[in-house]
Amino acid sequence: MTQTSDADVREGQDAVRRTITRYLTTSTTHLHDVPSRTDPAMLAAELERLNSAVRANAGSLSPYSQPADYQRTLLHERDRGDAALPRDVQEPLVVRKAPMNGHMTLSQAAKMIADGEVTSEQLTAKAIARATECQPSLNAFIDIWAEKAMTQARAADAERARGQSRGALHGIPLAHKDCFEIHGHAATIGSRARPAIPAALDARAIHLLNAAGAITVGVLNMNEMVAGPTGQNPIFGDCCNALEPRRISGGSSSGSGAAVASGAVFASLGSDTGGSIRLPASVHGLFGLKPTYGRISRSGCFPRAFSLDCVGPLARTAEDCALVLQAVAGLDPEDPSSLDAAVPQYPALLDVAAEHSRVAVLGLAGKDACSPEISSIFCAFVERVERLFGTVRETGFPQLSACYAMGDLISKVEAATLHSQWMRADPDAYSQAVYSRTEPGLHMPAVRYLEATMVRARVLLEFLAGPMSNADILLCPTIPVPVPLRVDADMEKQGSVFNVVTEITRLTRPFSYLGLPVLTMPIGVDANGMPVGAQVIGRPLAEARLLSFAHQMSLA
Repeated sequence: MTQTSDADVREGQDAVRRTITRYLTTSTTHLHDVPSRTDPAMLAAELERLNSAVRANAGSLSPYSQPADYQRTLLHERDRGDAALPRDVQEPLVVRKAPMNGHMTLSQAAKMIADGEVTSEQLTAKAIARATECQPSLNAFIDIWAEKAMTQARAADAERARGQSRGALHGIPLAHKDCFEIHGHAATIGSRARPAIPAALDARAIHLLNAAGAITVGVLNMNEMVAGPTGQNPIFGDCCNALEPRRISGGSSSGSGAAVASGAVFASLGSDTGGSIRLPASVHGLFGLKPTYGRISRSGCFPRAFSLDCVGPLARTAEDCALVLQAVAGLDPEDPSSLDAAVPQYPALLDVAAEHSRVAVLGLAGKDACSPEISSIFCAFVERVERLFGTVRETGFPQLSACYAMGDLISKVEAATLHSQWMRADPDAYSQAVYSRTEPGLHMPAVRYLEATMVRARVLLEFLAGPMSNADILLCPTIPVPVPLRVDADMEKQGSVFNVVTEITRLTRPFSYLGLPVLTMPIGVDANGMPVGAQVIGRPLAEARLLSFAHQMSLA
């Protein structure tokens, strides 16, 4: 019997890859009428990576499984403490946190307005001045709406003078990622590829913030087409880190992180498909919440992948995140992914929702491991957690990489489905990085996509029955390496895009696939003086518990 040598196996594999490469080169144009702009070998390697990972981890499928099982599972497996949380707790606004880096917090500003110590007009004028001052060095804004914001602020002050208060956000200047529809504004999505059409209505989250009395001082820069973890944008210019402009600002909600950290605004809404709230929050030393999938309406928020996208706040404290979340959470009949779940009083529960919480750490080894420096900072944070919450045990989840791959595949397929119309019409309008990240989605087998969506509920249950079986809160670092320099994370550099994205997002994307709530919080600084963040992960709809944990750890 003839034995097959390793060389023969490699030669056979190479022959298959060459065949796939030739197929992709032809089929991009022939099947999709889209010109290929990605190196065929790199495209084939990405396709093989994701196809193999999902095929290997989907396992046996129940003939009765379907993607709709997933959202039902989120509701059924909600945090067991959530049902016991009071829905109608009311308490005066209490400022619990000192200013961050000399910048006032949202809760402090709200109390000062309520006490008559400052007006919305004064705060808004200061926000506009700060945004204008920082714009040349940070490029955090796509547009600053000075006149419109000042008109809103004066109206908010007039309402308050008549004895009308809309709550903690009344008169507070905010700004948001330019992927939300705002009446009369043509959102850029950080791109020139999509026709910019002025919106007829506000996105649901923007509508709710307006109803709460918040002021919008402008729209914020972002990675092109909500697709990137670095803040790099060849169309509108890169958004730079507010603490060190030579380093990445995170993405794709890059302007949200830079605008809040620089002191221009008190909080911002971002969107998160694989880490796009958590990454910019982490590299700026902020708190950033990716809520449970469906907790906040996505209506009017431009998608990257509708099965994964979440809207959420970035702010200077956990309390500030709670104030914004309170205003925008809840069922929206216009969003088919919106969860029909009661909304707790998040700010009032900051001191109690995390009581008696069991905390665990997600063990990371091999290709999932962090750099030694990040690991050291994270271990010191865990020691502080133990002093407040008791013993923290370590737990593992072998499917972490599989969750990454399945989330990545879903994102690419859904993005390609949407973007192929614009890639066909004007391919050169896209940067190379975004085009290359989207193009593989044209070729993913439909079977792999359906496997990733059909097993999602099962994998979520396995995660809850595994790492979270004896824990209410799970901890792991947000970014596994120190905050990179922008030049080192250049996604436009030939052949670099997939490696850059994977290195930065490999600990955030898995939880986007699972759809669980995740709050990133600052836990220290690296040797370069840049922030290091930790992800605080909970069961479905555990936002109150996560915010309370982060709040109590911040005070401690």
